[in-house]
Amino acid sequence: MQLRAPAIILSVRSHGEHGAIVRALTERAGVQAGYVRGGHSRRLRPVLQPANAVVGEWRARTEGALAELTVELTDSRAPLYGEPLAAAALDWVSVLTAATLPEGQPYPQLYAALDGVIAAIAAAPSARGWAAALVRYELLMLAAMGFGLDLSTCAVTGRADKLIYVSPKSGRAVSGAGAQGYEDRLLRLPAFLTEGGPAIWLDILDGLALTGHFLARDLLIDRRRDVPGARERLVERLKRAVA
Repeated sequence: MQLRAPAIILSVRSHGEHGAIVRALTERAGVQAGYVRGGHSRRLRPVLQPANAVVGEWRARTEGALAELTVELTDSRAPLYGEPLAAAALDWVSVLTAATLPEGQPYPQLYAALDGVIAAIAAAPSARGWAAALVRYELLMLAAMGFGLDLSTCAVTGRADKLIYVSPKSGRAVSGAGAQGYEDRLLRLPAFLTEGGPAIWLDILDGLALTGHFLARDLLIDRRRDVPGARERLVERLKRAVA
């Protein structure tokens, strides 16, 4: 097996005294794992940073064997780890992607979306500039794994207007009229997820509550504690920033 492709580093794990096992997302070959010799050297540690963009080359003698991986850095996100909010966001999107996607299956839309979220985190002057994109990425991840929400029409009336809630059971949108008497049992549906446009902080927090419910219910079951923990740290930091 031989593969050379642009990739986004998702996770790095020590292996042996000096090496590291790296998992990275490619556009056409999905998540690929590889062993990097000297992965914990002073030269490679800044390169093998989650969210960094690299060109990776995987070589394996036999099918199914762990490939040897060499990487060339193309875009470093290391400076962003000095900012608490940006660091928490990069940590979360990397952890979510690494924990959720199976190896070797292509998800080109997710690759493009992850690259876009990371670029937004790098470019935006404040968290409000990238938080809405992160919510959309979580929705896309749910859909890619077969747990997509239906935000097109009201589950009660069948109409496509004034959708302001989501059923926590079915994942379908509910209009104001259809929700009468049940509002406190439903999740808020922020307008930016159905109508586009900018999002205020209240909408962003509602969006994170919405996606968080379905991520916990459908994707993060039986995951290591550090996976949902990465999201909890991000949400708490965002709430403190708003306050």
